[in-house]
Amino acid sequence: MGFDDTYRMSSHAVITNGRGEILMLKATYGNLGWGFPGGALDPGETIHEALLRECMEELLCEVGIRYLSGIYHHSGVNSHALIFRCELPENAEIRLSEEHSEWRYRTLDEMNPTQRKRVEDCLSFDGTVKSAVF
Repeated sequence: MGFDDTYRMSSHAVITNGRGEILMLKATYGNLGWGFPGGALDPGETIHEALLRECMEELLCEVGIRYLSGIYHHSGVNSHALIFRCELPENAEIRLSEEHSEWRYRTLDEMNPTQRKRVEDCLSFDGTVKSAVF
Protein backbone atom coordinates (compact mmCIF):
# COMPACT_ATOMS: atom_id res chain seq x y z
CA MET A 1 0.00 0.00 0.00
CA GLY A 2 1.42 3.34 -1.00
CA PHE A 3 1.63 6.29 1.33
CA ASP A 4 -0.99 8.29 -0.59
CA ASP A 5 -3.39 5.40 -1.23
CA THR A 6 -6.88 5.70 0.20
CA TYR A 7 -8.21 2.94 2.37
CA ARG A 8 -11.46 2.54 4.26
CA MET A 9 -12.67 0.60 7.28
CA SER A 10 -16.04 0.26 8.92
CA SER A 11 -17.37 -1.33 12.11
CA HIS A 12 -20.78 -3.05 12.24
CA ALA A 13 -22.95 -4.65 14.92
CA VAL A 14 -24.72 -8.01 14.83
CA ILE A 15 -27.58 -7.66 17.34
CA THR A 16 -30.17 -10.39 17.84
CA ASN A 17 -33.58 -10.53 19.46
CA GLY A 18 -34.97 -13.38 21.58
CA ARG A 19 -35.89 -15.36 18.45
CA GLY A 20 -32.35 -15.16 17.03
CA GLU A 21 -33.31 -12.68 14.30
CA ILE A 22 -30.78 -9.98 13.40
CA LEU A 23 -31.37 -6.23 13.63
CA MET A 24 -31.09 -4.51 10.25
CA LEU A 25 -31.62 -0.94 9.09
CA LYS A 26 -32.94 0.33 5.73
CA ALA A 27 -30.73 3.12 4.38
CA THR A 28 -32.05 6.41 3.00
CA TYR A 29 -28.91 6.84 0.87
CA GLY A 30 -26.93 4.86 -1.72
CA ASN A 31 -28.81 1.78 -2.91
CA LEU A 32 -31.45 2.15 -0.13
CA GLY A 33 -30.53 -1.35 1.02
CA TRP A 34 -30.74 -3.16 4.35
CA GLY A 35 -27.60 -3.39 6.47
CA PHE A 36 -26.27 -3.81 9.97
CA PRO A 37 -25.91 -0.86 12.34
CA GLY A 38 -22.50 0.74 12.05
CA GLY A 39 -20.38 2.62 9.58
CA ALA A 40 -17.05 4.09 8.58
CA LEU A 41 -14.26 5.01 10.95
CA ASP A 42 -13.43 8.69 11.30
CA PRO A 43 -9.75 9.72 11.22
CA GLY A 44 -8.06 8.94 14.53
CA GLU A 45 -10.92 6.75 15.77
CA THR A 46 -10.52 3.17 17.00
CA ILE A 47 -12.69 0.39 15.64
CA HIS A 48 -14.56 0.26 18.96
CA GLU A 49 -15.08 4.02 19.15
CA ALA A 50 -16.44 4.04 15.60
CA LEU A 51 -18.88 1.22 16.35
CA LEU A 52 -20.20 2.88 19.50
CA ARG A 53 -20.49 6.28 17.78
CA GLU A 54 -22.19 4.91 14.67
CA CYS A 55 -24.69 2.84 16.67
CA MET A 56 -25.54 5.85 18.85
CA GLU A 57 -26.01 8.00 15.73
CA GLU A 58 -28.15 5.42 13.92
CA LEU A 59 -30.15 3.83 16.75
CA LEU A 60 -30.10 6.69 19.26
CA CYS A 61 -29.20 4.19 21.98
CA GLU A 62 -26.02 2.64 23.28
CA VAL A 63 -24.87 -0.87 22.45
CA GLY A 64 -22.64 -3.22 24.41
CA ILE A 65 -19.77 -4.81 22.49
CA ARG A 66 -19.15 -8.50 23.22
CA TYR A 67 -16.48 -9.50 20.66
CA LEU A 68 -14.99 -8.96 17.20
CA SER A 69 -15.92 -11.97 15.07
CA GLY A 70 -14.73 -11.13 11.57
CA ILE A 71 -12.91 -8.80 9.20
CA TYR A 72 -14.15 -8.90 5.60
CA HIS A 73 -12.76 -7.18 2.53
CA HIS A 74 -15.37 -5.59 0.26
CA SER A 75 -13.50 -5.48 -3.05
CA GLY A 76 -16.10 -3.30 -4.79
CA VAL A 77 -15.28 -0.30 -2.57
CA ASN A 78 -11.77 -1.27 -1.35
CA SER A 79 -12.86 -1.43 2.27
CA HIS A 80 -12.71 -3.76 5.23
CA ALA A 81 -15.84 -4.29 7.32
CA LEU A 82 -15.28 -5.35 10.93
CA ILE A 83 -18.15 -7.34 12.42
CA PHE A 84 -18.85 -7.28 16.15
CA ARG A 85 -21.32 -9.21 18.27
CA CYS A 86 -23.24 -6.60 20.24
CA GLU A 87 -26.20 -6.29 22.59
CA LEU A 88 -28.78 -3.64 23.24
CA PRO A 89 -29.48 -2.73 26.85
CA GLU A 90 -32.59 -4.29 28.32
CA ASN A 91 -35.68 -2.23 27.36
CA ALA A 92 -33.71 -0.20 24.79
CA GLU A 93 -35.84 1.96 22.53
CA ILE A 94 -34.57 2.17 18.95
CA ARG A 95 -35.14 5.56 17.34
CA LEU A 96 -33.66 5.99 13.88
CA SER A 97 -31.69 8.93 12.59
CA GLU A 98 -32.37 10.40 9.15
CA GLU A 99 -29.83 7.94 7.68
CA HIS A 100 -32.40 5.12 7.89
CA SER A 101 -36.09 4.88 7.12
CA GLU A 102 -36.96 1.72 9.05
CA TRP A 103 -35.60 -1.11 11.14
CA ARG A 104 -36.61 -4.66 11.78
CA TYR A 105 -35.26 -8.00 12.86
CA ARG A 106 -34.60 -10.32 9.92
CA THR A 107 -33.84 -14.01 9.55
CA LEU A 108 -30.75 -15.37 7.81
CA ASP A 109 -32.96 -16.40 4.88
CA GLU A 110 -33.85 -12.72 4.30
CA MET A 111 -30.20 -11.67 3.89
CA ASN A 112 -27.94 -11.65 0.89
CA PRO A 113 -25.12 -14.25 0.86
CA THR A 114 -22.48 -11.78 2.08
CA GLN A 115 -24.58 -10.64 5.04
CA ARG A 116 -25.54 -14.23 5.85
CA LYS A 117 -21.89 -15.38 5.92
CA ARG A 118 -20.88 -12.53 8.23
CA VAL A 119 -23.74 -13.27 10.64
CA GLU A 120 -23.15 -17.02 10.59
CA ASP A 121 -19.47 -16.45 11.41
CA CYS A 122 -20.45 -14.06 14.18
CA LEU A 123 -23.05 -16.27 15.83
CA SER A 124 -20.84 -19.38 15.65
CA PHE A 125 -17.79 -17.54 17.03
CA ASP A 126 -15.24 -19.96 18.47
CA GLY A 127 -12.59 -17.46 19.53
CA THR A 128 -11.03 -17.19 16.06
CA VAL A 129 -11.69 -14.00 14.10
CA LYS A 130 -12.78 -14.99 10.58
CA SER A 131 -11.95 -13.22 7.31
CA ALA A 132 -13.07 -13.42 3.70
CA VAL A 133 -13.16 -11.38 0.51
CA PHE A 134 -16.44 -10.41 -1.16
